[in-house]
Amino acid sequence: MGRSQAPGYAHWKGQVLNSDELHELYEGLKLNNVNKYDYVLTGYTRDKSFLASVVDIVRELKQQNSKLVYVCDPVMGDKWNGEGSMYVPEDLLPVYKEKVVPVADIITPNQFEAELLSGRKIHSEEEALVVMDVLHAMGPDTVVITSSDLPSSRGSDYLIALGSQRTRNPDGSVVTERIRMEMHKVDAVFVGTGDLFAAMLLAWTHKHPNNLKVACEKTVSAMHHVLQRTIKCAKAQAAGGLKPRPAQLELRIVQSKKDIENPEIVVQATVL
Repeated sequence: MGRSQAPGYAHWKGQVLNSDELHELYEGLKLNNVNKYDYVLTGYTRDKSFLASVVDIVRELKQQNSKLVYVCDPVMGDKWNGEGSMYVPEDLLPVYKEKVVPVADIITPNQFEAELLSGRKIHSEEEALVVMDVLHAMGPDTVVITSSDLPSSRGSDYLIALGSQRTRNPDGSVVTERIRMEMHKVDAVFVGTGDLFAAMLLAWTHKHPNNLKVACEKTVSAMHHVLQRTIKCAKAQAAGGLKPRPAQLELRIVQSKKDIENPEIVVQATVL
């Protein structure tokens, strides 16, 4: 249920915002004194100067509001049939490692991206926990590996996601909460699942700042409801048992408003 795989839409149109344009928009916000934010969320980016500009803006916004939470989905690539490949230029990786991740509070890599950022491979749950600790040491207090190819005890129809959250106590001690979730795989390719996951994790960690288990259960359960509704609608549109086309697999987000606001918990997280 992590990020959508390669086949999606065949065509893309429109403009891509560059770093100068981003800077200009931000200057406008500053001039109008509307640069007080509580959250910043970033996702797919192909340009390293744009990424560097984002970091400058986040740093400045954190000076305005020290409680600002920056949620970064470090979209760089994925694994297909066990082989990982990057779908952004490779020169973005050092920018993520050296500049972006250190200012992020919450990151949502898939397994391949977590491996890229940490410089370590994941072959077991133990290795995944070590990787999450390495990522914590780089900056973020909350790390969620949104999908992995680790084997599930429930069988090959299940996908494992892992989360880790560091909380600092008033006395200076640090407590780490770690969780595992097993999610039923959906046999379809969606566009935008990673964006939805990161946005909902932002919302649910806001509601449950010190309870990663509940935040992740609500995020993943809402995802489940959205994807089930989407696949059901797509199959009805496709009819005759045909495989739904990408246009029929548009996420039914608006139709899932109630499930997003108050999801029935259908995926339980295990505290490790």
